[in-house]
Parts: sequence; C-alpha cells; structure tokens
Amino acid sequence: MAKFTEYDQFDGLGLAEQVREKNISPKELCEEAISRAEAVNPKLNAIIVPMYELARERVKSPLPDGPFSGVPFLLKDAHHAFKGVSMSCGSEALKNFVPQYDAEIVKRFKDAGVVIIGKTNTPEFKLAYVTEPKVFGPTRNPWQPEYSSGGSSGGSAAAVAARIVPFASATDEGGSIRVPSSYCGLFGFKPSRGRNPVGPNFDEEWDGMSTSHVITRSVRDSAAMLDATMGAEPGAPYTIATPMRSYLDELSHEPGRLRIAFNTRPAYGKEVHPECIKAVEEAAKLLESLGHHVKEAEPDYQEEDAALSFVMVMMGHVASRLEKISDLYNRSVARHQVEPQNYVFARIGRSLSALDFLQAKLKWRNLGYTMAQFYQQYDLLLTPTLSQPPVLVGSQEPSGADRITMKVISSFIGKLILSSRSITHFILKELVNSSMEGQMPFTLIANIAGLPAMSMPLNWTDSGLPCGVQFIGPLGEEATLFRIAAQLEQAQPWVDRKPKICS
Repeated sequence: MAKFTEYDQFDGLGLAEQVREKNISPKELCEEAISRAEAVNPKLNAIIVPMYELARERVKSPLPDGPFSGVPFLLKDAHHAFKGVSMSCGSEALKNFVPQYDAEIVKRFKDAGVVIIGKTNTPEFKLAYVTEPKVFGPTRNPWQPEYSSGGSSGGSAAAVAARIVPFASATDEGGSIRVPSSYCGLFGFKPSRGRNPVGPNFDEEWDGMSTSHVITRSVRDSAAMLDATMGAEPGAPYTIATPMRSYLDELSHEPGRLRIAFNTRPAYGKEVHPECIKAVEEAAKLLESLGHHVKEAEPDYQEEDAALSFVMVMMGHVASRLEKISDLYNRSVARHQVEPQNYVFARIGRSLSALDFLQAKLKWRNLGYTMAQFYQQYDLLLTPTLSQPPVLVGSQEPSGADRITMKVISSFIGKLILSSRSITHFILKELVNSSMEGQMPFTLIANIAGLPAMSMPLNWTDSGLPCGVQFIGPLGEEATLFRIAAQLEQAQPWVDRKPKICS
C-alpha cells in the first residue's frame, strides 16, 4: 500500500473531508497512522496500549456519519475507559484493570466517527505536570526528545505533535490539557465545568476540577469535537447552559474589540522565566495590533492559598482512589504498587478532616466570586501557561530531602506525625512549594473556578522549544475563547510548524 504522504498536511476535519470525497478510505488512514506510530513511538513512548487490530476491525464496518468519520484518534489511558481494553491510569496497581464499559465521552468520540488506534501515556493517577510514570517510563517531547512532553496528557500531546494523529483525547484537572499543549506546540482547550460528560464511574472527579476534551493542532478541530461531545449525561453532578450556536460556527464570527487583561506576576516565591514573559508580551502586542484593548491587570487572589486548597481536595481524592482500588481487588493497595509521592498524598488525604475539606471548598467559592467580579471589567485574562519552558526528562524527580520525608510519612511514624493538624498543614504547604519548583502553573485557577481556558502555541523559545500562553474566560464563555483563538491562528499560524522527528 502506497504511503499517504500528505497525511500530516490535514487536520482532523480535513482528513474527514478526504474520506467523504472518497479521495482516501478509513482503512488507508488507519494504516498510515499505525505506520507513523510504529516509526516514531519507540523514540517518544507516547502510545502505551496499541489497539491496532481493533482499529483494523473497526474500519471494516461502516462508521458513524460524524464530523470526524474515519479519522485516526488516540485515547488517554486514564478516565477515558474503552470496554475490554486495559486502563492503568499510569499505575502498577491498575495495570491489569480492564473496564467493562465505555466512558460516556468515549461513546461520544466514537459517535463522532473517529477510529481509535491506541491509548496514551500519563503520569500515575494524572498527578504530575510531566509524564514519567514508573510503570511505563517517560514520554519525550517530539521537538527535542531530551525534554518532557508535559503532563498529565503528555502521551496524547506528544502523539499529536509527532503527527501520528491530528488530535487525541485529554483530561484537565489542574492544567493537564494546557500544560502538555504548551510543551508540544499545540492548541489545548479546557471547557467549562459541566460542558463535557464525566460519567459513568468518574462522577464528581476531583470535585469538579476535572474535565475532558482533546488536544489538537487546529482550533477548528477542537471546536468541532466539543460540538460533538458537549452536554451532560443523565445524573451528571454539574450542568451548564447550552450555547446559542455551534462552536465551529463561532469561528467564522469576529470576536469584536475585547477587553483583555494580562499579567506575568511571580507566585509561590518563583520568578517567571524571561521566555514565558516574552511570550505573553508578544501575544499582548499581537492582540493590540488586532484592535483589542489590552491592559496589565490581575485578579485579587493569592496563588499560594489557591494551590493549598487545590491540593487538599486533590489529596482526599487520591486517598479515595486507593480505597476504590482496594475494593476492586478485595485487598489493600501495597506500598510498592504506588509511586512514593502518591502514596504520601493518600496518607495525607486520609488524615485531613471534614473541616479541612469544607474550608478548602469555601476558598474555591471565594475564588469563583473573585474571578466573576474580575470579568465585570475584562472579557479575558492572558497569562503564561507555565512559569518555565519545557523541562528536561527526569528533572522533576523528588530531591533527596523529599525522598526522606516521603519515606517517613509512609511509615508507622508518619501516622503519628499526621495526627497533628498543625504539622499536617505545615507538610502540605511544603509539598505545595516543592511541587511548584521550576514548573509553577498558571492553570489551577480555571480548574478551581470551573472556567474555560486554553493554551495557544504562539511562541517558540530561542532554542526551538514551544512556549504557550494561556487565556482564561468567564464561566460558560467558550464561544469568546474560540473566536479569539481563530483570529490569532489566522494572524500568526502555527499548524504547519512540525518537529524534525516527523521527517
């Protein structure tokens, strides 16, 4: 079979159009994607569960007449359950878990017509901004493989950037769509809380901080896929008003003259890297040239306080996750089956009280109110996606001192230590500070408040690495973000930039 060398010149909608016009068949697209995966995945470790034979069987039968009928696709190996295919969530403890159902969003991906060829790497339980699970090893950045692809949807981002597929599924709990999109030079869109389904078995994942969507090369693929997947399933914990028109239609409408605030303020005691500051400043200049009102301004909140409340809730959910795994296998999760830092998170999560949880959630409400007030003056907020450009693989490993602390907390002595609320809170603050070292994200706020946000690949560093900028919008205002994204994509295109690994 001749290679379809033009494959990576098309986005998802473009490939679907080629199928509809019978210029190429779904089978030929499937084989091209598999061929590309086999060629570059050994260098990247983006795909950890190949589903090639399932994909080949899928294209033998008629596909749904969706917007992406016949287009190759990848699923993140967490949250996005596919019936009969293992889903480890990056953990040794779940390596043999095989779901007996499709997640609701996976059903909707299938209905959109995609052909799923595999599942992508993710850090254990999606709990890191780099994708380096011990059980599967690190995913590398297609632009420069000694660097990380970001996390937690790093496998999906690497595969899309390497042109294996035009888009792939992703989840975002604290930046897990936007961070790897920034690392890999892609468009990463996080919808509002309640916009996409989360069921059936993930219900109120991370108390509503978690949402699902895709990482794409083009803005229009992201908009079209959100059109295909949005809407709460029965019993969903959150709902949101249906948009007036499709998001794909929004791309043909001018955004108007928007009031856009921007800032690059340091936080957590960490300075923002000059390349990340430059990326925001250049984006602000581009926005001004397009006629928008751009002003340096910042919402009135403290990142440290927000991060602490975020981590408290997150650790409670890690503890709950281990309890669910124990129930699943009718035995306790052994320490060696979980990465040390996540075992510590679970230990701390078990020690936190209902009072801690409620106080954290009250801070979320206050932050949501603060952001709503801010959006009375501005339409969008522009920030760096991260405080640093991509980091080297292995650079985020815990320090020697952190390893000692984790070992103590994981021991019997740790139970005694964590029985003190004041000591537990001190440890929490130290963990927050340590976890933000070198990679301080500007993404948490959107998750805590449930706001739509996106990372856009408008800048590359002098060394040739992508360095994204983030836009955050008011609750339910995906349309505004998509309109400005389309305008910026046209003004400063990135879709044809690709890593050397693709050749």
